[in-house]
Amino acid sequence: MKKLYIETLGCAMNVRDSEHIIAELTQKEDFEVTQKIDEADLILINTCSVREKPVHKLFSEIGYFNKVKKEGAKIGVCGCTASHLGEEIIKKAPYVNFVLGARNVSKIRDVLKKNKAVEVDINHDESTYAFSDFRSSPYKALINISIGCDKKCTFCIVPATRGEEISIPPELIVQEARRAAQNGAKEIFLLGQNVNNYGRRFSDKDRKIDFTDLLKMVSEIEEVKRIRFTSPHPLHMDDKFLQEFASNPKICKSMHMPLQSGSTKILRAMKRGYSKEWFLDRAMKLRQMVPDVHISTDVIVGFPGESDEDFADTIDVVEKVKFEQIFSFKYSPRPHTPAKEYPDQVPDEIASKRLQYLQNLHLQMLDAISQKEQGKVYEVYFEELKPNGYVSGRTDNNWIVKVKGSEELLGKFVDVKITKPGRLALEGEVVG
Repeated sequence: MKKLYIETLGCAMNVRDSEHIIAELTQKEDFEVTQKIDEADLILINTCSVREKPVHKLFSEIGYFNKVKKEGAKIGVCGCTASHLGEEIIKKAPYVNFVLGARNVSKIRDVLKKNKAVEVDINHDESTYAFSDFRSSPYKALINISIGCDKKCTFCIVPATRGEEISIPPELIVQEARRAAQNGAKEIFLLGQNVNNYGRRFSDKDRKIDFTDLLKMVSEIEEVKRIRFTSPHPLHMDDKFLQEFASNPKICKSMHMPLQSGSTKILRAMKRGYSKEWFLDRAMKLRQMVPDVHISTDVIVGFPGESDEDFADTIDVVEKVKFEQIFSFKYSPRPHTPAKEYPDQVPDEIASKRLQYLQNLHLQMLDAISQKEQGKVYEVYFEELKPNGYVSGRTDNNWIVKVKGSEELLGKFVDVKITKPGRLALEGEVVG
C-alpha cells in the first residue's frame, strides 16, 4: 500500500473535500492514510484563500514538505488557493507535482497520473458525482449540499475559487445522510457557501425544492437524531425557514448568522444584500421563537470606508444580539475582489484597535452568558476523547461540554449537569 499524507486548512467544506480525496484514493487506488510526512508517497495540502495568512502558510508548508519528503514522493496542492493561483504555484515551487482546484476534487485520480497537471476549472460541475465514502468521525457526517457561490460580496474571493452556485440533487443528499446514519453517525452536518439558498440552480433545471424542504427530508431519516448546517445567509432567513428551524426537534438550536458589519452603509459597500435593521429583525425573531438558541457570527472590522460611526453600528448589533460566538477579523484585501481597489482603506492601527475593542467586549459578554449555565442539565452527544481522561461533546445548542470519562461515552447521548462554566466550553458531570 502507498501512503497518503494530507493537511487541511480552512473551513468545514475543505474538511469535507479532504474526506472525498481520501475516499477516492483509498478505495479506488492503493493508498492508505498516514500521519507521518516522511513515509508518505503522496503529500497533499488542501488550501484556504479567504484570508491572506493561509496563502502565505501554503508556500512555507510545501517548502517544508519538500525538505522532509522521502525520495520519489509527490506533492499536490488542492483547494481554494490552488483555484486562484493555478500554474503560478508550480512556477513558484517547481517541486509541486500537480495543482487541483476546489471545484475539481473528483479529478484527483487523474491528476495523480500526470506530471505538472493543473486542473482549476471553476465551472466544472461535479454536483452529481458519486464520491466514495470516508468520514473523519464515525459519530457525525459532513455532507455538501451545494457547490460554489452566486453572491458578489466585494471582499470575498470564494466565487473566484469555487465558481457559480449549483445544488446537489436532494436524493443524493438524503441517500448519503441515510448511509452515514446507518453506519453510526447520529448527527448530520449540511454544508454550503449559502446553505439556505439551496435549490437556486440544479444541473436538472426543472427541479423545485428549497432548503426548508431539504431539512424536512433529512429529518425524516429515522436514524438521524441531530441536524446542523452552515452557513446560512441572513438575506434568505425568511419566516418559512425560521419556523422550520424553531419547530423541527431534530434541527439543533444553534444558528450561524454572518453579520460582517452592523453598518448599513458598509453592508451596501460589501454587497451583502441586507441592512442592519433586517439583520436585527431576523436575529431578534430567532431569539423570540427559540429562547435557548445560540447565535454565532462573523465580523470584519476595518473594511474600506469604515468610519467610527460605522464601527459603532457593529458594536450596537453585537450588544443587542449578544452572540454566543464571534469569529472576528481585520479586513484582508484579496485578489479578484472589488474591495481590494476601493479607496479609503482603513489604516492597520485603527483596524487593530477596533478588533481589540470588539474582542474584549465579547469576552465580557461570554463571561456573563456562560455563568448562567451553572447547574443546568443538558443532553450531550459525545464524539471526542480529550487529554487527562476527559471526553467532550456538544449540546443541542452547541455548547462544548467535557466530562471525566472514557471511550464508552463516544457516540452516546448522555445527560450532563454543568459544574464549571467557561467562555467557550463547559465542564460537567454525568447524571442519571
